[in-house]
Amino acid sequence: MSRNDADGLTGVWIEPPSPAEPESEQDTVAGRQVVDPGEDLASSPKPSRLAKSVRSRMRLVDLADESVLGISIKTSRLILTMMGTVVGIAALVATLGLGQTASGQITQRFDEAAATRIVVKPNNPQGMEGQEGAFVMPWNAADRVLELNGVAAAGTYSTVTTGKDKVSGVVLNDPAGANLLEIPVIAGSSGLLEAESGVVTDGRFFDSGHDERADRVVVLGSRAALKLAINRVSSRPSIFIGETPFAVIGIFDDVVRRDDLLDAVIIPNGTAANLYALSGPQELDIRTVVGAAQQVGKQAAVAVSPNRPESVRVNVPPAPGRLGNNVLGDVNALFLAFGAVALVVGGLGIANVTLLSVMERTGEIGLRRALGARKRHIAGQFLLESMITGLLGGLIGAALGVAAVVAVSATRDWTPILDLQIALLAPVLGSLIGLLAGAYPAIKAATIEPITALRRAS
Repeated sequence: MSRNDADGLTGVWIEPPSPAEPESEQDTVAGRQVVDPGEDLASSPKPSRLAKSVRSRMRLVDLADESVLGISIKTSRLILTMMGTVVGIAALVATLGLGQTASGQITQRFDEAAATRIVVKPNNPQGMEGQEGAFVMPWNAADRVLELNGVAAAGTYSTVTTGKDKVSGVVLNDPAGANLLEIPVIAGSSGLLEAESGVVTDGRFFDSGHDERADRVVVLGSRAALKLAINRVSSRPSIFIGETPFAVIGIFDDVVRRDDLLDAVIIPNGTAANLYALSGPQELDIRTVVGAAQQVGKQAAVAVSPNRPESVRVNVPPAPGRLGNNVLGDVNALFLAFGAVALVVGGLGIANVTLLSVMERTGEIGLRRALGARKRHIAGQFLLESMITGLLGGLIGAALGVAAVVAVSATRDWTPILDLQIALLAPVLGSLIGLLAGAYPAIKAATIEPITALRRAS
C-alpha cells in the first residue's frame, strides 16, 4: 500500500514478502519476512509466525502528522473547535489580569481613604462619659498630634446636644413647627474638614480665631444647605439653632471619610462649649500619609494624654500589605470563578465538535482498522488532534486575554497588572482542556469495529 492514498489516509505501513529478494535476505526490522521459493515448505515459517511478523507500525512523528492533517482538512471545523478554548482561555487570562489590576486600584483607593485614617477616643467605661472621673480629651488634641511625623491633618469631632433647639432657616411663630428641621449639629476644630478630606465649594471653613472667640458661625454640608435652601454665602445668609442666629460662612462637599457631615451643621468647638456646655472633644480624627498609620497609631495615645496614655483608645487600620493581599485574594476568587465557568463551556464545545468529527469520519476509521490500525492508534490520533486544537486555542486566547487587560486598563487610566506565569501557562491549560475534552470521543472512535464502520460509511 502506498504512503499517501487518494483519501489522504496514512500511518499504516504493511508490506508483503517479496519473492525478488535474495535468498539470504531476511528483514525483520521493517516487519517483513522473505521466504525463498525454492526452500522446503516444511522449513518455511508457519502461517501464524508470518502473521505475527506482519504488524502495523506508527511512530509518534507519523501520529502527529496524521493529527495535523486531520484537523486541517476542514478549516471551518478547526475554527469552530478552537473557539471554545479561545473564549475560555481569553476569559480566564482577562479576568485574572483585570482582577489583579482592579484589586491594585481598590487597594490604592482604600489606602487613600481608610488605611490612612486613625480615630482616637476616650477609653472610658460604658456609661461613664460626662461623669466625674471620666477622661476628657483636651481641646488642643489635634494640635498635639500634628507635631508627629507622618500626620497630614487632624481635627476633633463631637456631636452637640442642643436639647429642644432645632435648626431652621428663619424664626417663625409656627405652632406646627413646619420650619424646624432635624439637622444634626456637630462641633469641630478648624482642621476637621481637612482631616476628613472634604472640599469647600463656597465660602470658607472657620479657623482657630473663630474657635477662640466662640463666634456664632456655621459651615453647612451640601445636603444640609439644600434642606435650608441655601446655595451660596455671598448674600451672607443666616440660620437659627433654636432662637440663636448663626452666620453661614461656607458650604462643603465631597467628604471622603465621614459622609454624615454632608447632612450636618458644623460649629466651632469654642462656640459649642460656650452655648451648649460641651466639656471636650468626643473623637480625634487623624489623616496620615500612606504607610505611616502604624507608627502614628503607636504615638498618638502618648501625644494626646502623656500622663495617662491608657485613657485613650486608638483605632488603627490594618497594615497595607495584609490589606492589599486580602483585597487581591477576594477579587481574584470572584474573577477566577467566572474564568472557570468559561473554561468548562469551552471544554464542552471541544468535546461536542470532536464527537461530531468522529461520527463524520466513521468510514475513515473503519478503513484504517481494516488496514491494520490498532485501537490505540485511533484513540491516540483523536486525542492528539484535540490536544493540538486546545493548544492553538490556548495561544490565541492568551493573546486576546492580555490584549483585553491592556485595552481596559488604557481606557480606565489604570496600570495593567498581569502575572507572567498566567500568560505562559494558559496554552498548557488549553492543551490539558483539549486532552480531557477529547478523551471520550477518542475512546468512542477506538471502539468502532471495522465492519461496523464500513457498513455505516456505505
